[in-house]
Amino acid sequence: MSDPRYTPLRERHEALGASFTDFGGWQMPVRYTSDLAEHHAVRRTAGIFDISHMAEFLVTGESAAAFLDYALAGRISAMPVGKAKYSLMLAENGGIVDDVIAYRLAEDRYLVIANAGNRGFVDSAFARRVRDFPSLIERELPPRAPGEERSFAGFLGDRGVDVEDVSDSFALMAVQGPNAEAILAATGAITDVSIPWAEQKYYAWASANFAGKPLVLARTGYTGEDGFELLVSTDDAAALWDELLAAGEPHGLVPAGLAARDTLRLEAGMPLYGHELSLETLPAQAGLGRVVVTAKEQFVGKEALSTAAESGGASEVPVLVGLVAEGKRAGRAGYAVVDADGAALGEITSGALSPTLGHPIAMAYVHPSSAEEGTEVFLDVRGTRIPATVTALPFYRRTK
Repeated sequence: MSDPRYTPLRERHEALGASFTDFGGWQMPVRYTSDLAEHHAVRRTAGIFDISHMAEFLVTGESAAAFLDYALAGRISAMPVGKAKYSLMLAENGGIVDDVIAYRLAEDRYLVIANAGNRGFVDSAFARRVRDFPSLIERELPPRAPGEERSFAGFLGDRGVDVEDVSDSFALMAVQGPNAEAILAATGAITDVSIPWAEQKYYAWASANFAGKPLVLARTGYTGEDGFELLVSTDDAAALWDELLAAGEPHGLVPAGLAARDTLRLEAGMPLYGHELSLETLPAQAGLGRVVVTAKEQFVGKEALSTAAESGGASEVPVLVGLVAEGKRAGRAGYAVVDADGAALGEITSGALSPTLGHPIAMAYVHPSSAEEGTEVFLDVRGTRIPATVTALPFYRRTK
């Protein structure tokens, strides 16, 4: 068993009294004071999260855009410089290797952020796809003339694509909540911001400097609130954390752990790998069919998805739904969803008593016949049937 890993902010978390938990082999702060207090702070003012356990991959080269169109499910090449896109890395069987966010840093330069627990799987998948990519290019070129020699070495060199795991060189933190923009704007140590704060768009990024080094400011997040994710050199992570906490104190900023992050993302209907997403899950089952650009000529997993669609088998596979219930007893991951007679309909993947809404919520995979909004079902909570209703996701949506 490998030793646990810690982020560059370990000492800061310990000084703040954080409780730690294992997450993908990393020791991460699960809470500092109270799950509820941290959750409510993000909804009402702002919270700061250490998400340095996430994995970062730099994809560069003249063929980087075409390569990512092949390696991921979305049309990454259509994204302008300065933007970000949520996408999926699929397996050959159409299942989900990971959900990722791709940022276009330049015409031939991308950053792909993956989940911490999937770092090795994504790294291996990228390596295989780089090897396959020149063959893909060869198949798309005209047939060779008799005696013609054709070399694809260029596609593996300066004209091609290179994927580098740069996770250990960077730290990542998120400032999320209604006051996030004001806090970032008040952080005087962040300089040379390329786009005025108020003009920065959702799922876009701006460049800046911190301690004389480049800083990436992305208007993205995993809480359902406005906010930013900041990618900084590992060596400067602690200093930036301190600056953000100091600037955020007048704005109600609090450090927040994984427990609050989980209830926030659940309220926002955002899937979590290992719960709503897996290698056995097809995108359409998870409500992510829109992420897949089936019109692309080729991408990993396309053939399997096409076969599934043509066979009509999708009408029988479980689909992801939202569930709401009354009272205070929440269904948890692994609990059964049943009908009035106790017959199994599906299984909960994530569930909690919603701190914002005040009633139990859950995401679950159920048979399509029970997936229509308004359908009445029951949650088997340790032998007690709790009435619940199928509802549209997300459960919570910010108003501004």
